[in-house]
Amino acid sequence: MNLIQLGIGASVMLGALIAPQGAMASDGIKVEHLGSNNTLIRITGDSRYIMLPVQESNDDAGISIIVDGNIDRNINVRLAKSKVDYYVPLDLSKYKGHDVVMNVVTVQNRSNIREAKDDVCWNDMYLSENFDTTNREKYRPAFHHTPLYGWMNDPNGMFYKDGVWHLYYQWNPFGSKWQNMTWGHSHSKDLVTWEHEQAAIEPNGLGTVFSGSSTIDTENTAGFGKDAVIALYTSAGVSQTQSLAHSSDNGQTFEIYPGNPVITLDSEARDPNMFWDAENKQWVLTLAHALDREMLFFTSPDLKEWNLQSSFGKGIGAQGGVWECPDLFKLTVDGTGQEKWVLLCNINPGGPFGGSATQYFIGDFDGKTFKADTDNSGKIPTKWMDFGKDNYATVSWSDAPDNRRTLIGWMSNWQYAAEVPTIQYRSANTLPREAGLFVAPDGQIYMSSAPSPELTAMRNKALVSNKSFSAGKKPRNFTLPAANSGICEIALEIEGKKAEAVNLVLSNKAGESVAMKYDIKAHTLSFDRCKSGIVDFSQDFPAVTVTPTFENDNKIALRIFIDKSSVEVFGNDGKFVMTNLVFPTSPYTTLSVSADGGSARIGNLSIFPIKVK
Repeated sequence: MNLIQLGIGASVMLGALIAPQGAMASDGIKVEHLGSNNTLIRITGDSRYIMLPVQESNDDAGISIIVDGNIDRNINVRLAKSKVDYYVPLDLSKYKGHDVVMNVVTVQNRSNIREAKDDVCWNDMYLSENFDTTNREKYRPAFHHTPLYGWMNDPNGMFYKDGVWHLYYQWNPFGSKWQNMTWGHSHSKDLVTWEHEQAAIEPNGLGTVFSGSSTIDTENTAGFGKDAVIALYTSAGVSQTQSLAHSSDNGQTFEIYPGNPVITLDSEARDPNMFWDAENKQWVLTLAHALDREMLFFTSPDLKEWNLQSSFGKGIGAQGGVWECPDLFKLTVDGTGQEKWVLLCNINPGGPFGGSATQYFIGDFDGKTFKADTDNSGKIPTKWMDFGKDNYATVSWSDAPDNRRTLIGWMSNWQYAAEVPTIQYRSANTLPREAGLFVAPDGQIYMSSAPSPELTAMRNKALVSNKSFSAGKKPRNFTLPAANSGICEIALEIEGKKAEAVNLVLSNKAGESVAMKYDIKAHTLSFDRCKSGIVDFSQDFPAVTVTPTFENDNKIALRIFIDKSSVEVFGNDGKFVMTNLVFPTSPYTTLSVSADGGSARIGNLSIFPIKVK
């Protein structure tokens, strides 16, 4: 059995998070019931982990980890009452040689201690040297980043240094639903293959660790050393405040700044995102004033003392939900040499097809104030980065090479993220994308999101390669790869000719399908996943999403990435994008191409199996 390293000295066996047969409270664990809702767990054994049994339908139990009589940390776990869905580990290694007690407070209604003793969790806890996390999830992606186990949402704190892309993310190490927010950490040298590290920043007395950003302090402005990695994040306790941490080992571990919090407000604000403003020789920070539905802009000389300069957003753009996870950066408009600023503003709910999504604004920023461009009517338009249902919390890497602006998002939607049909883990990241700006036929500037160039290396030799054919009423069928659950990339060009629409359908033998339609007159591409497979876990999941194609010549070029539980469609070098989850009961095996109302030309159709490392 293989072993994987999780950071410094943390080896974990790969296997399934499933209850061992006949598990009982093992030697080294003593259970003492104090009342119907309060239990002590004394840990006297010397193993690496205590394995905690989880039942997802339960409410969270509050657990205080008491070391030598003092509370070290508090966690929340859905401890099993009637059955064990899976196990999560509590790492005891740092407590070696100390007395450890877990003080458990549950919220289930019980009339007496006898009822409390019947909960299966007390007998099914056990000590172990290894944590078995081998993937047995049918729908775990093959070429998207996912956590080894547990819940994941926003990507955050990402930076590039010394040839390595560091990805941090909102993580619950103690269950597959949202709770215990911690910065998980993975890194990659190619944006495709990810190695998991130990948790980077954990909750403390100021609260759990919400989203934020990281940067490299090349000039030692903060005083933590030249090229120190600086992180700013939201401490979420009774209130939300902003905290600072720094790393001297390239982001493997962080030291929390003793002067935290560095920003406090009298209202809810979160997800600080910072960058060095070389022109004005200052740090700039964008902070989501969540419930006020606006972004706040701060400046600082040293990353510690921040001054509020301005705000943007009240009454502007989509206002249907809270504003979160901002990002602010400058790009050059393709073919013009003109530079414009982009402000990403993630919103939940209020997306174009319900739930969460990423809107953005194009404009100018003078180091203190952001001013958005207007359309021909003088209004500030609402623009969407992705017209699927499953791209949220999109932010970029700091310090990316070659002036790249590389983005990644959370590939889910708050409407149903906790209910998708996985259990060992929940949620993946989107594929990485390269941001650009272009002028559309309506004269407006829009942001493009093209697949990162590293993704081309995933291609194996094409299974299908067809230079040109005419599509008509009768579908032309092409076989998708059978290996690795059908994962592949499809590339093709469509020229409308005399057709009214072109249909692309992914299907399997179970009759499940994803139907994409290029409406030539409307200049739109739609994506229908209502019959895509398992869709009944949420009333909000069956959906048809539609994107404008931003062209007026009736021609589009598509790259379609199919993983085990997602389809991402990139059109015309990322000028339009749709990201949607799918859960087919068996892999899609066929691509069908047809046209309505006349013939269309299909060019350079290629189907590439994807390499899996």
